Amino acid sequence: MENKVTLEMIRDARKALSGVAEVTPIVTSTRLGKNLYIKSENLQKTGSFKIRGAYNKIRMLSPEEASHGVIACSAGNHAQGVALSATRLGIHSVICMPEGAPILKVEATRGYGAEVVLVPGIYDDAAREAQRLAKEEGYTFAHPFNDPYVIAGQGTIGLEILEQVPEVEQIIVPIGGGGLASGVAVAVKSMRPNVKVIGVQASTVPSMFVSIRSGEITTVKDGATIADGIHVLTPGDLTFKLIQENLDDIVTVSEDEIAAAIVALLEGPKTVAEGAGATSVAAYLFGKVDTSLKTVALVSGGNVDITTLSRIITKGLQKTGRMVNLTTKLTDKAGNLAALLTCVAETGANVLNIEHEREDAKTEVNSCVVTMTLETRDEAHVLDIRKALLAKGYHLFD
Repeated sequence: MENKVTLEMIRDARKALSGVAEVTPIVTSTRLGKNLYIKSENLQKTGSFKIRGAYNKIRMLSPEEASHGVIACSAGNHAQGVALSATRLGIHSVICMPEGAPILKVEATRGYGAEVVLVPGIYDDAAREAQRLAKEEGYTFAHPFNDPYVIAGQGTIGLEILEQVPEVEQIIVPIGGGGLASGVAVAVKSMRPNVKVIGVQASTVPSMFVSIRSGEITTVKDGATIADGIHVLTPGDLTFKLIQENLDDIVTVSEDEIAAAIVALLEGPKTVAEGAGATSVAAYLFGKVDTSLKTVALVSGGNVDITTLSRIITKGLQKTGRMVNLTTKLTDKAGNLAALLTCVAETGANVLNIEHEREDAKTEVNSCVVTMTLETRDEAHVLDIRKALLAKGYHLFD
């Protein structure tokens, strides 16, 4: 196996993927930004870009390797890509997944024909178990990012972007282990070196961000993130080298910023993005990149667990001032709650929920605590509501 990725390898992968992977569309939305284009890999088969690299890797197996089967580790999207690709090529597949992987992705992986092994812990634990089984059972290990054929498959997205938006000046790509960013960057820089390629990571697990800035591969401390598809603590050596050579910069986004981007994509271009996929748009919306440039944000996947989507939407609305929780204290006297709600109504806010607690350790005997969830227009509206309540003598506290 070659330990490099070239434009020729990416072009060869594109030929092999014809009829297997979709050429996903570019969509726009003036609500997101006049210079922003969305590359919709959430509409790819299996709901993410991963089938590109997975198929390109598995098609390269020798007959002997294919007879023993293939194994992979994944939080979900690579799992589905490997499962579908292996089934299509008539090869047995085993997927090690973190036991906390979204149920949607686990069941989809099984549905594509793979044998799923749930591993306690996170992605890195699933990776160790997959490598152990590969040695014991003779499976070929299909790495989710640190493999030249996988990277070349992902790089086909870069070729499509250059054809679909020939005037592009900047491309934003999510980074977990770095396979997607490496492939796109090699493709783009080989053909259009003046086009900026910017990577983006979740700020809670910024492994590639830290590694590039320190100049060496670094394992970061684990952290919680809604971007489970890029929850990787240690970058690969091949992807680290390619990103060092080809990316212009890496930025990070917070959990609230990712949630806000998911909401913006739903409301603007009606695009369903998972946390990892929305990081590219979050980087644009919150000014982490140059928004004056004609930019393509790669939405890498749309496999968001429906049971968590409502919580993500709530967090996103709160981040952008569309929803706010306010708590105050009242004297427990007839008419005081009505007066509070009248003040809120006069600001134009809509009460979504209200909790009125008389027995609270923080309050005096004749007082009560009122917590309101309000539907609001934006951050300026929230500020106006706070000012109005303070002017009426209400004390607000967290």
